[in-house]
Amino acid sequence: MAIHTLLFASLLIFSLIPSSREGNKGRLFSVLQNSLDVTGKPVQDGVVLEAGKDMVTIKWKLKSSGKVDADATFKTIQVKLCYAPISQVDRPWRKTHNELFKDKTCPHEIVSKPYDKTPQSLDWTVDLDIPTGTYFVRAYGIDGDGQEVAYGQSSDEGRTKNLFSVQAISGGHVSLDIASILFSVFSVVSLLVFFVKEKKKAKLEQRE
Repeated sequence: MAIHTLLFASLLIFSLIPSSREGNKGRLFSVLQNSLDVTGKPVQDGVVLEAGKDMVTIKWKLKSSGKVDADATFKTIQVKLCYAPISQVDRPWRKTHNELFKDKTCPHEIVSKPYDKTPQSLDWTVDLDIPTGTYFVRAYGIDGDGQEVAYGQSSDEGRTKNLFSVQAISGGHVSLDIASILFSVFSVVSLLVFFVKEKKKAKLEQRE
């Protein structure tokens, strides 16, 4: 419980610290072009994904309905895992802001790579440190100055559709697993010691 309280306090303090992305200060999400077609689909449908184990297939490309030169300024594509509104309730460190340098919706980077005009695909294994929650995927088109100029996401504008859930690895479960292993090792060692003692005892009795 103390660990959870400390983690909560740390995340809250971190959320109040100004972002180092000063180059994006004042830049608004609402002015970005929605010019990327993005999908994020779990390899297994209808299941809660397990962090560190299950995979999501992510695809992105320039929208066919967009302008011909919509990607003219793209230098990098940055793909992120983002919280759905249901996983932002009562969590200020995940709060959505229109100002990009304040926005905490998408803190988990999946990949950042040079922009390629051809459709791209990635099978991403959910990272071990991803918290329990409901998510979607968003991709940003980044220009030469490191600023977001366009985006696309796997969910709708309200971020309520095409979502998937992740179950984090529980610290309690890990502790129980470690305790179980240690107990098993201790049991085996104790059994071996018992047999050795009994064998020595039997030999002494035979000599007498």
